Amino acid sequence: MERNYGWVIVAAGALITCVAMGSMFALPVYLQPVADQTGWTRAGISGAMTIGFIVMGVAGFLWGTLTDRIGAKPVVLIAAFTLGLGLFIASRANDILMFQIAYGGLVGASGGAFFAPLMATVLGWFDKHRSLAVSLVSLGGGVAPMVMTPLATVLIEQFGWRDAMMMTALVATAIIVPAAFLIRRPPAVTEPQSQAGTAAGAEHSTSLLAIMRRPQFIVLASVFFLCCAAHSGPIFHTVSYAMLCGASAIAAASIYSVEGVAGLFGRLIFGLLADRVGVKRVIIGGLVLQAVGIYTYIYVGELTQFYMLAVVLGLAYGGVMPLYSVLARDYFSPRVMGTVLGGITMTSSIGMAFGPVGGGWLFDTFGDYHWLYVSSAAIGLAAALVALTFPRPSAPQELNGTLQPA
Repeated sequence: MERNYGWVIVAAGALITCVAMGSMFALPVYLQPVADQTGWTRAGISGAMTIGFIVMGVAGFLWGTLTDRIGAKPVVLIAAFTLGLGLFIASRANDILMFQIAYGGLVGASGGAFFAPLMATVLGWFDKHRSLAVSLVSLGGGVAPMVMTPLATVLIEQFGWRDAMMMTALVATAIIVPAAFLIRRPPAVTEPQSQAGTAAGAEHSTSLLAIMRRPQFIVLASVFFLCCAAHSGPIFHTVSYAMLCGASAIAAASIYSVEGVAGLFGRLIFGLLADRVGVKRVIIGGLVLQAVGIYTYIYVGELTQFYMLAVVLGLAYGGVMPLYSVLARDYFSPRVMGTVLGGITMTSSIGMAFGPVGGGWLFDTFGDYHWLYVSSAAIGLAAALVALTFPRPSAPQELNGTLQPA
């Protein structure tokens, strides 16, 4: 099943993910310049990112389902032009509503078109080294803040935020479109369907509901939701917590950089380990490590300790996140992989949305972040416990486009 060309798609996927996600998540760099020039509130500008998260989750599900029908290449091409159009309109917007629609709506919608379609395609190309392959694709998302964010900063300083965003729109489209033409459907997907596949195709109209009813999908979506709900609050509020503990703003912000670098190593280490000892074991171990690391925050107060925990958490959640797609491939047919990954990604986006709001409410209620870390650790431990219910993916049998353990 594995072909050398699969590694070309891995490289293309990493490049596309880096440029697309980096372009979308560079908004914090624009926040100050946009507010200074336009007079828009920070809440209004940040609201574009909130809208983007919601739209990205819903759109990811739709893009994933479309990928199962037409393949990832046309989906990524459509998303590339949508991304460029959204950034271009946002750069020319003269009122906050238009900015939110362009950035949150169009850019957010395009953001959902990269993870599920690309991961579904890569999974179809690999039998061996599957975990490593998807981890390498996800490296693009980890590298993005280190590449696109500094680039946006330089462009803003040289040309102002409007021209910088417009240039990003043009550059991102110019890079993603050629890379998208390197994407090919996996051989197993392009081959004629067997008699069993034909029978399954007859029920394709009901396959979506059938997939969402499968215990494997329910557990995958639940674990992904809990995992993201656990770490989103600590990720969002740790800079504020470090500043309350006496760290400077620059030093506190650098904690994110440490987490990002650790996440790159986590993707590689966890990907290699999963290929050797099994995806389920690595996911459970990573979730436990994440929960322990989050809980440990209640005992830290010095910058060095924050850095040490940033390494642990970066390794844990950075390494675990790509592996959900690998486990999904063990339970579901490649013909519905886009739908499955789009669905679980949507639940993860919802989980991410709870952390910042919940953390803010806990701080406002109790006056500190103690209960944020306690509750987040509990949610993380719950994710590990739910992950224990994954059945062993042995002797799969295909039914209506899904794989069921015998």
